[in-house]
Amino acid sequence: MSHLLSTVAIVAGGALVAAVCVVLKHRFFPLKADDEPSDDVAEYISMMVGVIYALVLGLALVSVWDTHSSAESDISTEAGALHQVYLLSDALPPAGQQEIRTTVNAYAHQVTAVEWPRMAKHESLGPAGWQLLDKLRDTYETAPAANATSAQQNAGQEAISQLSTLDQARRGRASDAQSSLSDVLWAGMFVGGILTLAFMFVFGVQRSGSHLVMAMVLGGFMVFLILLIQQLNQPFSGVFAVGKSAFTSYFPV
Repeated sequence: MSHLLSTVAIVAGGALVAAVCVVLKHRFFPLKADDEPSDDVAEYISMMVGVIYALVLGLALVSVWDTHSSAESDISTEAGALHQVYLLSDALPPAGQQEIRTTVNAYAHQVTAVEWPRMAKHESLGPAGWQLLDKLRDTYETAPAANATSAQQNAGQEAISQLSTLDQARRGRASDAQSSLSDVLWAGMFVGGILTLAFMFVFGVQRSGSHLVMAMVLGGFMVFLILLIQQLNQPFSGVFAVGKSAFTSYFPV
C-alpha cells in the first residue's frame, strides 16, 4: 500500500508541476489572437518529437520487461533443478544421500537469505553459492558405489544434468541481478519528456483551461511510465520484485 501511495503522490506531483507551468506561462506569456500555430512544419516537428519519444519509452519498457521476465524464468528453473537434485539423492548410498540433502538445503538458504538482499542492491552473488554447487557436483560424481545398479547410475547421470541446468540458471540470475537500463535510454527518456512537454508551451492553445488539462494528463502519464520503467529495472526489489516462492515452496528456508 505504501508503494501505491508513493507512486500516486509522485504522478500527482508531476501533473501538478505541469499545471503550474501552464498557469505561469499563461500569466506571464499570454497568447495573442494570432499566435495559434498554423505552420504545417511546426506541427510536423512537434508530432515527430512525440512519436520518437513514444518509441524511446517503448524500447525502455520492453528492455526492462525482458530482464524481469528472464529473472522469473531463471529462478523457477534453478529452484526446479535444485529440487530434482534433492529427489535424485535417493539413488545414493546413505552417507552420500545425507550429504546431498544437507548441501541442497544450505544452497537454498544461501540463495534466499544471503544472495537475495545482494541482488536487490545489484551486487554480485558472492562465492559461497558457487562453492556449494561444486560440492553437490563432486558428491554426485564420487558417491555412487562400485556395485551401483543401472537405475542408480541413470539417476546419478540425471542429477549431473540437472546440476548443469541449475548452473546455467544461476548464471542467468546473476546476470539479471546486475542488469540495468542503459544510461543512454535514461537520458533519452528525460530529455524527450522535457521536449515533448516544451512543445505544448511553444505551440500552446488559446484556452488556458484546455491547456491546463492536457498538460496535467500528459505530465502525469509520462511520470507514471518512467516510474514503471524504474521499478521494472529492479527485478529483485521494489513493487514488482521477483519473489522467493520458487525456492520456499520446495525447501523450508
